[in-house]
Amino acid sequence: MLAELLPDNSVVSLVGTLGAGKTRLVQYVAKYSGIDVEIVTSPTFVLIHEYEGDRPIYHFDTYRLANETEFKQLDPDDYFERGGITFIEWGNKFPQSLPQNHLEIKIEITGEYSRKFILTSNDKKFDKIMAAKLNFF
Repeated sequence: MLAELLPDNSVVSLVGTLGAGKTRLVQYVAKYSGIDVEIVTSPTFVLIHEYEGDRPIYHFDTYRLANETEFKQLDPDDYFERGGITFIEWGNKFPQSLPQNHLEIKIEITGEYSRKFILTSNDKKFDKIMAAKLNFF
């Protein structure tokens, strides 16, 4: 299960088109982190949501940000080291602002109710995730 395999201080970049399931994936991890999924919504208009559970989840959305300066004004580096899991929707917009040791999950729509997940990382702390046959939904 992804929630169990993500180590503390994980930064996860979520990439995919509108409606691909980025927020849904965060809801999935939140559910298994002791967080009520009903409160997990897209942070498109507020930019960041913080959820407290067995371990905190920090949920960014960079869709509406125009440039890297606006992203840096959110002080993402502070969140990256808080001990929880940081999800960044549209993380591919500002890859130079993400830690080098992040996990990227690209979500491709393959049908009305099906998705393909492509995981990439260069950090050994994500090796178990990369090797696992995860069922996300």
